[in-house]
Amino acid sequence: MQQPLKYFFLFCALLWQVCAYGQEESAPAGAGMGMESNFIVGKVLKHSEKFIAPIPDHSTAYEFNFVQQTYGTKDWQQRRKFPLVGFGFTYTHYGSDSILGNVFGIYPILQLPIIRGKRVEWTVRLGFGLGYATKHFERVPDWDTLNNAISSHINNFSTISTDIRYHINDHFDVQAGLNFSHVSNAALMQPNLGINMYGAHIGIRYFPVSAHPKKIYKDLPKLSNRWLFQGRIGLSFNQAGFTDGPMYPIYIASAYVSRRWLSKNKVFAGIDYSYHSNIYAFLRNNYIAIGDEKAHSWKSAIFVGNEFLFGRVGIMLQVGYYIKQADLKLDPYYEKLGGNLYLVQKEKGVLKELCLSALLKVHQTQAEFAEMGIGFGF
Repeated sequence: MQQPLKYFFLFCALLWQVCAYGQEESAPAGAGMGMESNFIVGKVLKHSEKFIAPIPDHSTAYEFNFVQQTYGTKDWQQRRKFPLVGFGFTYTHYGSDSILGNVFGIYPILQLPIIRGKRVEWTVRLGFGLGYATKHFERVPDWDTLNNAISSHINNFSTISTDIRYHINDHFDVQAGLNFSHVSNAALMQPNLGINMYGAHIGIRYFPVSAHPKKIYKDLPKLSNRWLFQGRIGLSFNQAGFTDGPMYPIYIASAYVSRRWLSKNKVFAGIDYSYHSNIYAFLRNNYIAIGDEKAHSWKSAIFVGNEFLFGRVGIMLQVGYYIKQADLKLDPYYEKLGGNLYLVQKEKGVLKELCLSALLKVHQTQAEFAEMGIGFGF
């Protein structure tokens, strides 16, 4: 049952790596390559009344990252003010070994500058990858039924943090900041409330050769603020609303228009459709809406969003409002976040864009499903 989830997050890791390791071989040997370690102290957030596990007094985490400072070998690096990319590993000890256990996370990272000075900078860092939870909901043989937050060993591990960083010299940085992490399997298996942890951290970063490779500046072509008609079809899976239940597919389709702006973003708006066979099965099994089960098993929504472009990778944020809900209603608003890996990017021709997508649909802090799909633009 965990195979679709593994493929989903392996795709996400591949998508991020394409963005992260786009440096050319002509880069100075070792310039901009570094290592970073952070110590995190935080607390598990009780984001739902259904979260029945006791909340530990505090939680700790250790983070180790391999990083690369970009310097302009690709156009998108200059357009994005030379972000830092890399790969991270996190060990999280929630402080409840017998119930919540520990989580190991591995993920590509992208750090973007907010304010950059000669000695001090303020940044935001994103990571999205795989997490391994040592404990999860289980009836036998371990009888961990208090942990209704996690139901599988393999999960999504997402993190966002912000840092104030001081550059000691060309080799050493120190930093402190705030962070938030999320672990869940996107409702692929039940129960799945997810574990959210917020906290603060301190850390150090070391560059053996140099933290500041010489940047390459070019006269970049200005891309037109073009309009595209776009579509996306996707597939997801949900387990029935109880542990060890059957797996049901969810079919998703989206149609929207987009407009590129500043040569590095796309703003878009459109309509979402999804058909939920798990809701159809629930209605059939409980003799609800007899004869009209299918009509009560689909959802439709209008949405707006923005896609941040990094070469062949796009990071997408979307907010939607339901104009029709299925019988098992959720909040009227939802969010989608994730990424696109572009196979085709053209300025001319009929088919201008073709991409693979990996998206997570959430309602505030709780995931509804993870969607894999293919998108296109004309």
